[in-house]
Order: sequence, then structure tokens, then C-alpha cells
Amino acid sequence: MTGLAIRGFASGHVRKNETLTTTGPYAYTRNPLYFGSLVLAIGFVLASRSWWIAALVVLLFFAIYLPVIRSEEDFLRSKFPEFTEYERNVPRLFPRLRPSVSSANSFSWHLYWKHREYNAALGAAILIVVLIVKLLRQ
Repeated sequence: MTGLAIRGFASGHVRKNETLTTTGPYAYTRNPLYFGSLVLAIGFVLASRSWWIAALVVLLFFAIYLPVIRSEEDFLRSKFPEFTEYERNVPRLFPRLRPSVSSANSFSWHLYWKHREYNAALGAAILIVVLIVKLLRQ
């Protein structure tokens, strides 16, 4: 589950509302948590082989994620003056191939657990069960 790995790695770097996180996956994309969610969603859409689920995912992404991303960026811009420079060098969602800033900060399991990122894994497990049930009912 690549999307879960991306989300987990990002969660272990972010220090919400304390500092502007620019290390780890944040050196490649400003929104690695949302990118990981998008990778997960694409995987489930492909596994479902359903056009209406694909349409629902696209609708939810544009209706929920894009406004949230914009709102969070407004907040970060007001809280951290260095965000403007970071924003110029790091893409919003789709990662660049090389980090734009040093990504030397190490992953923290403490942060992973603090942010309860395991909930994403539980949600993915539930969706896998749903897909298995769908497959068995065919």
C-alpha cells in the first residue's frame, strides 16, 4: 500500500502548528498526506473497477481536498513567513523527483502515533474487506 506508506512517512515528520515542516516527504510536495490519500484512492478505484466509484472519488477530491488544501495554505502563509519561499520551491500536490530543500530530519514514530495515522491503515483495511466481499459475490 504505497499510499499508506506515503501518509505514514509524512505523519512522522510533521509538527503541526509548531514549525513549518519541509523535511522528509515535505521536501518533495507540500501535501504528502493528501498525495498519499490520492494514491490510496486511485488504487481502490482501480481495484473496484467501477466508474461510479471513480466519479465519486473525483468529486470528493475537488469538493473536499482542494478547498482544504487552499485553507491550510492560507493558514501556513499567515503563521510562517518562510512558507512563501517554500511554496515557490515545492509543488502543491504532485511530488518533484528531487527534494528542493534538505530532507535530513529523521522520521519520528512518536509523531506517527500522536497524529493517529494508524487510522488510515484501519480505513484501508475496511475498504480491502469491502473489495474482497464484492469479489466473492460475483
